Amino acid sequence: MNSTSRRKFLTLLGATGLSAAIPSPAFAALAPSQEPFTFLFLTDAHLQPELNGVIGTDMAFKKGRNIKADFAINGGDHVFDSLAVPTKRAITLFDLYDKSEQDLGLKMYHTIGNHDVCGVFPASGVSEDDPLYGKKLFEQRFGKTYYSFDHKGHHFIVLDTIGITYDRSYEGRVDAKQLEWLAADLAKLPVGTPIIVTVHIPLVTAFLAYVPEPPLPPPHNGLSVANANQVLDLFAGHNVLGVLQGHTHVNETVIWKGVPYITSGAVCGNWWHGTRLGTPEGFTVVTVANGKMTTRYETSGFKTIAPENT
Repeated sequence: MNSTSRRKFLTLLGATGLSAAIPSPAFAALAPSQEPFTFLFLTDAHLQPELNGVIGTDMAFKKGRNIKADFAINGGDHVFDSLAVPTKRAITLFDLYDKSEQDLGLKMYHTIGNHDVCGVFPASGVSEDDPLYGKKLFEQRFGKTYYSFDHKGHHFIVLDTIGITYDRSYEGRVDAKQLEWLAADLAKLPVGTPIIVTVHIPLVTAFLAYVPEPPLPPPHNGLSVANANQVLDLFAGHNVLGVLQGHTHVNETVIWKGVPYITSGAVCGNWWHGTRLGTPEGFTVVTVANGKMTTRYETSGFKTIAPENT
């Protein structure tokens, strides 16, 4: 249709009271072509020199190296524990983690966990003006705490679900600045783009159904993201294939509005004390194909030297 014909067409539409359904460029963009692939989701290593934690992490990473995968995502809690120890100890733990990650031999994307923040608990003795306090040590080692990337026609979003509270503790929360970023990141995607999200503290979980009710409610919501509804609202209308989660150390899948929220068992199992509510030490293998995300759990074969501590 030439420009003159188009003008006549639009004039006729106006005369009849109809409107032309001409999509804007943002909505007319087509989703990129997709290719199948596999990646690893390794979470909650809680690496430490005690309880053979370094050996157990190495076992998981070396097993992952034998699985054909394009890359890996660490779901957080790389070390145990940066929250409550002096900066020197936290640096030592991250140094040990760096050496273990080399055994994996894959590109690794990192998600921040609550035990990855430095010196937040007052017992650590770390001052709030320490250059590595809070999330600064993680950022120095791994970069931004939330970001996105693309792989074979799929869009990955890594969120920071760790909120540092006024009383130097933590809660599950996605702050306002990050919510604004997330909305903008989603808005720029072509319609239908397949999306995979990773978080540390779960957005959706049924974990409280598996454990006894605590005698007193905790001062902060550290089990799940307190403002998860704000995040979930942003997912509406987008092609979210799944959300990968850590933190609780159990294998769990909850389907909410058609989206699977998949929590993975931990590399450390029950903090290197055996299985966690029946979930042994291991990691999750994720395969993406034909518009779907499927997972399987691989155990590392680690055997605890410590008694169960469930």
